[in-house]
Amino acid sequence: MPYRKATNCIHGRHFEAKEGTNTPIYPSSVFRYREVDQNIYPRYYNTPNQEVIIEKLCKLEGGHRGILFSSGMAAISTCLFSLLEPGTHMVLSGSVYGGTFYLVEKEMAKRGISYTFLPDTEVSSFEAAIQDNTRVIYLETPSNPLLQLTDIARVADLAKQRGCITVIDNTFASPINQNPLDLGIDVVLHSGTKYLGGHSDLCFGVVITSEELYEQMYPQAINYGGSLNALDCYLIERSLKTLEVRVRQQNANAQQIAEFLETRREVRAVHYPGLGSHPQHELAKAQMQGFGGMVAFELAVDNLAETGQFLDHLELIQPALSLGGVETIICSPSETSHIKMPKAQREAIGIREGLLRLSVGIEAVEDILYDLNQAFEKSHQVFRQSQAV
Repeated sequence: MPYRKATNCIHGRHFEAKEGTNTPIYPSSVFRYREVDQNIYPRYYNTPNQEVIIEKLCKLEGGHRGILFSSGMAAISTCLFSLLEPGTHMVLSGSVYGGTFYLVEKEMAKRGISYTFLPDTEVSSFEAAIQDNTRVIYLETPSNPLLQLTDIARVADLAKQRGCITVIDNTFASPINQNPLDLGIDVVLHSGTKYLGGHSDLCFGVVITSEELYEQMYPQAINYGGSLNALDCYLIERSLKTLEVRVRQQNANAQQIAEFLETRREVRAVHYPGLGSHPQHELAKAQMQGFGGMVAFELAVDNLAETGQFLDHLELIQPALSLGGVETIICSPSETSHIKMPKAQREAIGIREGLLRLSVGIEAVEDILYDLNQAFEKSHQVFRQSQAV
């Protein structure tokens, strides 16, 4: 019978082993080549430790084939450079991860590839941007950091009508909360460094797709060499076993925190798909099974110095890079994820200097709320000064 996600996180391929339920670690770069169906080599992405992870993720995402990479950006770059050729064009959501933006801005023109960043996430904007040579439509939903949503099924239908391949960064949602392949998307990407790893100690990425598109990407992946070692693979598989329970708790905590932030006069805006006030809340309910562990909120301040004073008062929540771990961390996108995007362009898409991105962990939610509350109370002078201007 087909198992549910929580079960598929834990159970995968059964290897022949006399003891233990965990996959044996094969810390070898050398494998015998005779009497085997294919040559096995880490850079070929086909060692036992690599394959067992892909099998689990294919079950979780509803895909057929996949490739495990040493970083999320290795997954994104290999995917895009495999699907795009000189003279082709791609359309991207306007609000994407800063690393994706930087890759496109710095590398596509060198390869003779043109692109269009959209001003919003409306399906009509995607339709208007498609050209005769458009090959790829790239989505990120919920987006980083403003948690804007795109109607996945409608964009997938549009792409099929126009002969385009759809690629989605599903990092913020995780396969527990959202399965874009079931909605018609062609390729799903993850920065596994975030929720899939979940313990802030791994760096990896993954592509999950169809057999056909896998065959198109696989040779490029071998040539670019972004593979992962067996010991990291062991840690990834260990982390996946708790993915479902971690994400469910992060969803629940984030919902309470977002509702709390909406009550604070020190906060100008709260961005969270689970809130009734989110402009795309109904869409979130339609295409997501959970609203995620990411909350963005904008402080009622006007510069990074004032934002930094609020961050200085936090005690439990740590200002730190990345996201998706079991601990709650916070960052200013203007100084971290989107630092390579010009300030004017950041602000045009809503990333102002008072914006903070909160990655909610699995601590007792009462403790997270207490820390936010005490930081607001200690920062009253900063907020009063800002509001008086």
